Amino acid sequence: MLRRALTVLSAFAIMIAPAVPAAATDSFGRTLQEQLDAVHAAGMPGVFAEVRDGRRTWTPTSGVTDIATGTPVRDGLRHRVGSITKTFVATTVLQLTAERRIALDAPIGRYLPRDLLPPDLSSRVTVRMLLQHTSGIGNYTNALIKTPDDLITMGKTIYTPEQLVRLGVDAGATNPPGAAWSYSNTNYILAGLIIERVTGHSYESEVSRRVLRPLGLTDTYFEGADPKIRGPHLHAYVPWTDGTLKDFTLYNMTWGWAAGEIVSTARDLDVFYRALLTGRLLKPALLAEMQKTVDENPADPAAGGYGLGLYWVDLPCGRFWGHDGGTVGHQTISWHSADGQRQVTYAHGMAFYDNPAIDEAIGNFLVTAACGDQEVATLGAQRPRTIEALRR
Repeated sequence: MLRRALTVLSAFAIMIAPAVPAAATDSFGRTLQEQLDAVHAAGMPGVFAEVRDGRRTWTPTSGVTDIATGTPVRDGLRHRVGSITKTFVATTVLQLTAERRIALDAPIGRYLPRDLLPPDLSSRVTVRMLLQHTSGIGNYTNALIKTPDDLITMGKTIYTPEQLVRLGVDAGATNPPGAAWSYSNTNYILAGLIIERVTGHSYESEVSRRVLRPLGLTDTYFEGADPKIRGPHLHAYVPWTDGTLKDFTLYNMTWGWAAGEIVSTARDLDVFYRALLTGRLLKPALLAEMQKTVDENPADPAAGGYGLGLYWVDLPCGRFWGHDGGTVGHQTISWHSADGQRQVTYAHGMAFYDNPAIDEAIGNFLVTAACGDQEVATLGAQRPRTIEALRR
């Protein structure tokens, strides 16, 4: 969600209380637990995951939810999932496309107020460009976060979507519309506003009506200005400039809105992505549109491809689809095989660290979780994409 906006932060590895292993009744479950324990041992305060292979499910956890109390991490925690919100929003836009209320290749000015964007953007940027990050519109989070102290200000400020759009536009274009891929949270603020203008309802109510309620995602909700995460959750830490871990658990998420304000659980995300990839939410033609991707890095096609709120990553056992999300202190990765049978959703409670050992341990866990009992000696070409997922 925040991409590399916080590279100004200093970071360090912190070791805390020994990991508390979850129950594992088979060799694969024990392997998953050991690898998640390695993430904690490398310096991550708290971490959890849900791994699915058909009807089998594993839910390893490691570390603590709160370094002050030492409360062990347990299964079922809620978590700020950041840019994974984008897949929910894109799915809703595509459902409206199926109803002929939105056209993917129509200019966004057809659906937005005339005074929101400069005329050239209104007429040249399409809905598809928003969803696939090829609009060229600047990323407002780069404007919001320039120093560590900006993180504190952002969490105490109530933003409107229109304010976020203006910040993104004022940040300057990254490329002409449609010319290149450039990740921008502003795109999904605009997508949320389009949902609202077309339906006459809040984007939150439309996502809830079309996705959350039909799938029974009772632990998924939109946080907005309420700084408290409802229910049990990991604390959200950022390595601070004074060498401590600063706690950002109480944090207003209006800065994320339709680009990244959702709170969810690993279980809910696995249910959502399986439903999406198996056709419960979109007809085949529209799912195919969602999976038409552009190269994130044309010079390195193996770096991954981004579709409409969904990207792919190639692992040793095949191609996986999903998204990742980072907020201030929470990070999440959710990857799924094309048939929705093999799934891994991973989350931890520290962001903007600089610790290669953590990244390596996370990469090892993700590939093992996704590829099952296959022997994976090395991540090889997949390691850069795995680490990049934590920087989105």
